[in-house]
Amino acid sequence: MSQLYSRFHCCATCIHFKVVKAEKTSYRCARLGFETKPTYQFNCWEPKEVVKRKMEKEKSLEKTDDPSSRKN
Repeated sequence: MSQLYSRFHCCATCIHFKVVKAEKTSYRCARLGFETKPTYQFNCWEPKEVVKRKMEKEKSLEKTDDPSSRKN
C-alpha cells in the first residue's frame, strides 16, 4: 500500500484540510491549527472517505491485474 499511500497522501485529501475564503484564500489544518498547502504531507494524515474508496478500488484492481495471483 505504500505506493498508494504516496500517490494519495497530501493535505488536500485529508479530513482535517480546510479552505478559508476571506480577502485571500488560505488553507488550514483544522487538527493542527496551522496554515498549510494542498500538496504538503504530514504523518497525521487521515484520508477522506472518497479517497479511502479510491484507494480500495485501486488496490483491488491491482490484485486482479497481478500475474502472480492468477491460477494456471
